[in-house]
Amino acid sequence: MKTGTRTMWVSGAALVISLVALIVSIASGGGGDTPRAAGATPRATHSASPSAPQEPTDAPTDPVTGALESPSSPPPSSTQATGSAKASADAVTCPTPTIMVGDANSLDEALGNAMPGDVIGLADGTYKDKFTAETAGTADRPIWVCGGPGAVIDAGDVEGGYAFHLDGASYWRLVGFTVRNGQKGVMADRVEHSVIQGLTVEHIGDEAIHLRNFSTDNVVRDNTVRDTGLRKPKFGEGVYVGTAESNWCTVSKCKPDHSDRNTVVGNHISATTAESIDIKEGTTGGVVTRNTFDGSDLSGDHNDSWVDVKGNGWTISFNTGSHAREDGFQTHEILKGWGRDNTFKGNVAHVDGPGYGFNLTPVNGNKVACDNKATGAGKGLTNTDCAA
Repeated sequence: MKTGTRTMWVSGAALVISLVALIVSIASGGGGDTPRAAGATPRATHSASPSAPQEPTDAPTDPVTGALESPSSPPPSSTQATGSAKASADAVTCPTPTIMVGDANSLDEALGNAMPGDVIGLADGTYKDKFTAETAGTADRPIWVCGGPGAVIDAGDVEGGYAFHLDGASYWRLVGFTVRNGQKGVMADRVEHSVIQGLTVEHIGDEAIHLRNFSTDNVVRDNTVRDTGLRKPKFGEGVYVGTAESNWCTVSKCKPDHSDRNTVVGNHISATTAESIDIKEGTTGGVVTRNTFDGSDLSGDHNDSWVDVKGNGWTISFNTGSHAREDGFQTHEILKGWGRDNTFKGNVAHVDGPGYGFNLTPVNGNKVACDNKATGAGKGLTNTDCAA
């Protein structure tokens, strides 16, 4: 064979082999990812984690949000996205949806069929029903429900039921959508390492967001909570952690509800008829930081402060409140051994009321740092000596 003819034959063969390889690649699914509809069979690549885990950052001045040394520093923003698969105090950004839903039936189906790694995307619209999630995600493959404020979970009325219930569903991420018209807004029972972030929870019969029944290591951040207590004002808390001792036999098998090490950060809470944040006896080691409270609608005999701490070892830092009926921040010993060793630092209390900025009843090892500030408090900063 002549040299020129041999060269042309080799080049032609190489071209044919390349074309065959390209056709095989396309046929095997190399053409890109497409979200599946609710109920569709997941692709073989579904096990990939939607986001890479990142460890939370530790800091000496605040155990959650980092070196936040001044109450005038801006609060964390949901735009500070990390995509963290762990429930650290960092904000998360939703990955690309693997399942898109647009109505109540498809959302209910998606929640019922959810698997670790699913990212359920909510199209704008109203989802009229009460929804429950019961499947747990995993540390590296959480389950996500993501939507904008125009995606509205509407439970229909404020007299009964939970608008969105995480029932034993750990490692979930609820991000960005709106919840309204339930007796309770978002309820978490026996939930660990989950994130409730950037929701608008409004027009609720009792409390807006509740972590209870041994729900631990969760993050509630950057939510807008308002217009609660429409059924019974005395139950209209913004964020509620744990269970009152009188209900332990109903909720937590007659044991203290150790809903421990939860973080409540960067929330905007207003128009609540009970406390902005209520921390119950039996809970330990949580953090409440960088939240803003408006107590203008507080009502009833006991709903007279923004934050009421009855647990142990909580850190309450860099929050700002206005318009309390009595005191800004309170501790109480409802049960012997509880309501102890909590620390208040860097908070600003615009009380506009007859009490203290910080009222510790009793002191019980609780500490009010001298960098807290109170204005409009009829009795002054605190009922004890501030701590350096």
